[in-house]
Amino acid sequence: MRIDIITLFPELLQSPFEASIVKRALQGGKAEIHFHNPRDYSSNKYKQVDDYPYGGGAGMVMMIEPLDLCISQLKKERDYDAVIYMTPDGETLDQPIANQCSLYKNIILLCGHYKGVDQRVRDHLVTREISIGDFVLSGGELAAAVFCDSIIRLIPGVLGDESSALSDSFQDGLLAPPIYTRPANYKGWEVPEILTSGNTPAVDRWREEKALERTQRLRPDLLGE
Repeated sequence: MRIDIITLFPELLQSPFEASIVKRALQGGKAEIHFHNPRDYSSNKYKQVDDYPYGGGAGMVMMIEPLDLCISQLKKERDYDAVIYMTPDGETLDQPIANQCSLYKNIILLCGHYKGVDQRVRDHLVTREISIGDFVLSGGELAAAVFCDSIIRLIPGVLGDESSALSDSFQDGLLAPPIYTRPANYKGWEVPEILTSGNTPAVDRWREEKALERTQRLRPDLLGE
């Protein structure tokens, strides 16, 4: 998978890709991350990429020309499955969306700033808009990092145990059950006996019951009616 990220502040995105599972995925050739600064595509001698909104109002708007030139140049080099704009009013990122996007081969991620991008970018250049929640950040970089992490970890060969992702919360519409590790008794706080019994079918049933119980208690909305 190749991810091209268009951002005014690539330095905000570098550290999330220099550690842990994502770093291993990049080093192992499972994923590529490339940064592109729209200032490099500005025709203005001051490398201007923003301007005042038509009609007045507070804030600045990212201009269409540098973004169009950048996206167009990338599209000349390869085909893309999606051009995704990270925006608070996009479709909310969830596990099914992450699963779907993890199958893409080439993606462009556009990180907005200021009051956002010229609407014509969204109308004519962007193919999908994704949000990580109903709140506003200073820019799309942190949202892009969250999105990248959520899909890169699903690429086959990235996780040490590929079945691990299948037991994550939301994969089956439920929250994950409680998990424990050694020691079995710490300060009198004991691990449920069933988990140390060696009875795999019974453990599986316990986990299913606890997953449903936790979901009913913490996220009943996931169960619908």
